[in-house]
Amino acid sequence: MSFKIKKLPDIIIITALTTIIGILAGFGAILTEYLVEIVHHSFFEQKLWGLLDWAGDYYIIIIPAIGGIIFGTIIINFARDARGHGVSEVLEAVAVRGGRIPPKVGVVKSISSAFCIGTGGSVGLEGPIAQIGAAIGSNIGQLFHLTEERIRLFLACGAGAGIAATFHAPITGSIFAIEIILGHLEARYFSAVVISAVIADTIAQFYKTSLLTVPIYNLVSVWELFLYSILGVIIALGAMAFIKVLHSMENFWEKLPISDYLKPVLGGALLGIIGMIVFFQVDGTPRFFGIGYQSINDALNGELVIELIIALFVIKIFTTSLTLGSGGSGGTFTPSLFMGAMLGGSFGHLVNTWFPMLTAPAGAYALVGMAAFFAGAAHAPLTSIILAIELTGNYTLILPIMLATVTSTLVTSSIHPHSMYTMKLAQRGIKVRRSEPGHELDLMETITVGEAMTKQVETVSLTISLIDLIDKFNQSNHRGFPVVTEDGELMGIVSIKDLDNAIASGNIKGRAVSEIATTDVLTAYPYEPMKLALERLALRDISRLPVVQEQGSRKLVGILLRKDIINSYRENARV
Repeated sequence: MSFKIKKLPDIIIITALTTIIGILAGFGAILTEYLVEIVHHSFFEQKLWGLLDWAGDYYIIIIPAIGGIIFGTIIINFARDARGHGVSEVLEAVAVRGGRIPPKVGVVKSISSAFCIGTGGSVGLEGPIAQIGAAIGSNIGQLFHLTEERIRLFLACGAGAGIAATFHAPITGSIFAIEIILGHLEARYFSAVVISAVIADTIAQFYKTSLLTVPIYNLVSVWELFLYSILGVIIALGAMAFIKVLHSMENFWEKLPISDYLKPVLGGALLGIIGMIVFFQVDGTPRFFGIGYQSINDALNGELVIELIIALFVIKIFTTSLTLGSGGSGGTFTPSLFMGAMLGGSFGHLVNTWFPMLTAPAGAYALVGMAAFFAGAAHAPLTSIILAIELTGNYTLILPIMLATVTSTLVTSSIHPHSMYTMKLAQRGIKVRRSEPGHELDLMETITVGEAMTKQVETVSLTISLIDLIDKFNQSNHRGFPVVTEDGELMGIVSIKDLDNAIASGNIKGRAVSEIATTDVLTAYPYEPMKLALERLALRDISRLPVVQEQGSRKLVGILLRKDIINSYRENARV
């Protein structure tokens, strides 16, 4: 179903639709948080209604593994885009899909994240809620046949609304949408995202209270600013360590030669084993399980000893990377705040010991570290500054927050060009679109494989005889065919050169395509930029790339030929 809007003034269209986005994103955030609470209560507090009473303390290992079975199966069978951070997938949609997100992604993301976090996954809820809101905004734009620019704007409105509803922070949600999702500021954009963020937060205010309770901290001495600048550098190093570990863990699990169904189960079991070994608990659950708001709040109030917060910082880096790398669904937003609060609090304890008369309590450094860590990891200083102030209501530390946050961002962006959100995309050749005036992108980076590929593909089966294959080549002008199973899954490529070699080697009677087809084939995905496909073609000097549905899938959805690339380039060059 789709609708076309009659010629109405832009202000009416944008206001009406962004209001709807804000309402839906607000309720989407509330529903997702409610699902997390239900799952957590059922698994950890009721131990699956008594079914796990026999396990004793080992339920801490069993529950995350069961969660991996559930959310892993949901993601693999219904929407693989729901796997991972959430924000990275939104940026990918903005960069190469014209802001388009399939409707099912929001639903699957909500359910899979609820099971991942509710059963102990060491990830945050804000990234998934941002993706859910983005899916809502994107699909409203598509429903009304709006332009790609408008669809991207509504996607950003939904993402910002999700953040606003989660944190009770409408300014943060608005800045998040502008700084991270869109990457540039225009007055017309800002007005739209503010409307969605304010409405989403207003709805959320009726259903939940503020997340954190933090004392009012003050700058004790002007000399403290020097210490806060040192903290900014230390936090930057911690943020880069997190990005490195996360990236390495994702690559490790992607290459691990086991079934995709088993990876989240194994990851959950390993998470549970760590929970058994490192017995830091709050309300019967390891402190690094789930979102971790209670531990963040304790660090901000200076209630954790230095040995515990240092340990939690190190453990959280590993467990968050483990959860996401093994196939979990959750965000890195709150884990970044968690790590920053722990690392900042550790630094605060040390300077309190060394300079007791010149420094604020450790909780003040935890607050500043929380903002600086997210800024360094996400390369988003403005969002981080506003978040720290809006989340805690603490305006008296504005100078230390700004100084440490900017310092952290400068260090990380100078040494590490990619943020935790763009690292995975950069590895796949996807550059996040930034459309500021004067910024130009390679045309091949803006065209996707799906836009250029041939969707009607002539294929051959594995069992077709070579005699019939000769007839197939004679009846067409093709130089090769994808080889597929009865279910339409790609098994390889057979070219006319393969056939010629078989004929030259001797008798072909009774032989099938499966004997001569090349099974080690390069593939492309519909959402990838054309530039990446071109690099693959050049890698083996081939003229065609089979296009499969998504990463990890073998379902053939098209084929990309050199002529498709040339035609697409000419068409887009004229625009």
